[in-house]
Amino acid sequence: MDTDLITLTGLRVHGRHGVFDHERATGQDFIVDVALRTDTAEAAATDDLTRTVDYGALADTLADIVAGEPVNLIETLAERLADACLKFDRVHAVELTVHKPQAPIAQQFTDVSVTVTRGQS
Repeated sequence: MDTDLITLTGLRVHGRHGVFDHERATGQDFIVDVALRTDTAEAAATDDLTRTVDYGALADTLADIVAGEPVNLIETLAERLADACLKFDRVHAVELTVHKPQAPIAQQFTDVSVTVTRGQS
């Protein structure tokens, strides 16, 4: 089976994840990058959206999770997002990164992120 790559980069969603009270109270933006392994040959041959992953639906699903129930760790958030990706038909594997560019760190920095790679079991 061929595996092609569908990517969604820079999905920015306001969420309330973190271990500190102020992170839960005011929230912050999280950025999600996702790469899905899937076979796009049938979709390309038929020009039919139902034969591939609808990246609009994917974006909505991921945004709902980020904006939804708070968790302490971005590791937990990344796992939930990856699990949701694997529930889409035709997805064989996912590599997903959650960025937390406004993390409460005393030092000057550009970004903090966690990347997970998961596949169908």
